Amino acid sequence: MSERPPISPRSPRAALEPEQVPPPPKRSERARNPFVVVGNAIITILIILMIGAGTTYYYGRQMLETPGPLREDKIVNIPTRAGKADIADTLLREGVINVGRWAFIGGVFALKASSDLKPGEYSFQKNASLRDVIATIVEGKVVQHAVTVPEGLTSEQIVARLIDNDIFAGSVREMPREGTLLPETYKFPRGTTREQVIHRLQQSQKRVLAEIWERRNPDVLVKSPEQLITLASIIEKETGRADERSRVAAVFTNRLRQRIKLQSDPTIIYGLVGGKGTLGRPIKRSEITQPSPYNTYVIEGLPPGPIANPGRASLEAAANPARTRDLFFVADGTGGHAFTETYDQHQKNVAKLRALEKQIQNDTVEPSEDAPPPTSAGGPADTNPTATTPRPAGPKKPPARPAAPATAPARQGAAQSTTTPPVVQR
Repeated sequence: MSERPPISPRSPRAALEPEQVPPPPKRSERARNPFVVVGNAIITILIILMIGAGTTYYYGRQMLETPGPLREDKIVNIPTRAGKADIADTLLREGVINVGRWAFIGGVFALKASSDLKPGEYSFQKNASLRDVIATIVEGKVVQHAVTVPEGLTSEQIVARLIDNDIFAGSVREMPREGTLLPETYKFPRGTTREQVIHRLQQSQKRVLAEIWERRNPDVLVKSPEQLITLASIIEKETGRADERSRVAAVFTNRLRQRIKLQSDPTIIYGLVGGKGTLGRPIKRSEITQPSPYNTYVIEGLPPGPIANPGRASLEAAANPARTRDLFFVADGTGGHAFTETYDQHQKNVAKLRALEKQIQNDTVEPSEDAPPPTSAGGPADTNPTATTPRPAGPKKPPARPAAPATAPARQGAAQSTTTPPVVQR
């Protein structure tokens, strides 16, 4: 048997006392090192930051990528000098985004677009996310508004249209010279100044004119690009049909070559009202022979400048007229013109137009029982032929021909032909 250690007797009091617990081990000197303490704190902070960054990234990405509240495409104007908070308020008010301004600003910083936000009018697509919204503003692809400048308007009329258009800003300091603006369809962002618009129209006109002048027919009689514009402006006002421009140009070119007065009604109107463009009433008989630098019934050759701003097609026609011997044209009652080489045939075409007008009047107007009998528009014969349509004052003839019998031929005083030309007032 193994020997047991002897039991030392303990007093009852000693037996009731707790046994002594051994002291804990002493903390190592390394653990108490301040560098270790700081390192542990840094690691702890980094772990917390990583967890926070991950959470922020997850929810931030969700916020950027979640489809927006727009139910359909919408155009919103971001004002000039608007800050990030102002932009956020505008987008929130227009229903483009559904997050607060601080969330928007946070998205801008996250996408590194803080300095790239541009003012302007933008089109935001349906359900555009916050990322898409910010990208649209950063790209600066503002809405482009199509603005059409019709052919044949004067510079004053074009400027009036620009002033009435509220997508433009600023004023016009100086009226552009007649014939220096190219009629076309342009695209401009909202807020473009009117001076910038005019400058663009002028630059387009210079470019197109240079191209057309370079490839003009060498036989044309105009001696400069400025004269080409003048002739084209008359062509523009005389016809609006594309298939007639080169033939109208041939009539005026032939008359210039034979030193016959052009006798174009639109030049009378421009001589009377200038840049206003329209007379607002028929031409009076006294105004036909009224001296004016622009009245081609009075002056020889071309007027001193354009009477409107011609389009590209009329410039092309003036530079490359058709090869015809036509000297006259008159409205044919269908929106076009009848062209002739001789005055006799021209008078026949005039008679056809008068007969057509009379028939239309009989078909549409019932004469009143109390109405007085119609009077004919007679008058003394004129000794100068017209290139367009002879006036009711009497027949016209080339200078080398005797005066024809007095009739009441048709007259056209505008670029667009009608079946009922205006009557000349006495």
